Amino acid sequence: MSSAFNPSRRQLFRGDVGVRRLPLRPPWSVEEDLFTQDCSRCHECIKACPENILEAGSGGFPEVNFQQGECSFCTDCAAVCEAPVFRSVQERPWSQLATISESCITHKQVVCRSCGENCEPEAIQFKLTAGQVAVPTIDIDLCTGCGACLAVCPVQAVSISVSTEESKS
Repeated sequence: MSSAFNPSRRQLFRGDVGVRRLPLRPPWSVEEDLFTQDCSRCHECIKACPENILEAGSGGFPEVNFQQGECSFCTDCAAVCEAPVFRSVQERPWSQLATISESCITHKQVVCRSCGENCEPEAIQFKLTAGQVAVPTIDIDLCTGCGACLAVCPVQAVSISVSTEESKS
């Protein structure tokens, strides 16, 4: 019997039988299977994170929690890790991007610009329409997936998800 960590099995035990959602690992992490195979769960990356966005998640593996703040892509987590679970920090940190759901209060004609005001790369812009409240749009070419927009949303309409080629078209 294999003792490998199986996140989908853990989801089943929690009663989460929907689509398998992989946890968000630190930036520059290798693929999930390799990460859970090689991560020693020493939590040195968690201790090294100056933004305090890394925490021990399911199975004790480090996960990003954007409710604590944003990722500054400082590379401290990757630098302190002795396990082979990080790619080169010269590469793009990850393929995560922000998305804004239809539950955004601007769709209910409530003025809010919290996400855009916290977006340092200015990936979130507001589309003006005559007689309507400006609605946020995300320029996926500018979005870094840093999470700065997530915690400030008053209705949790912002999420960070893995980018796919389909979402870029």
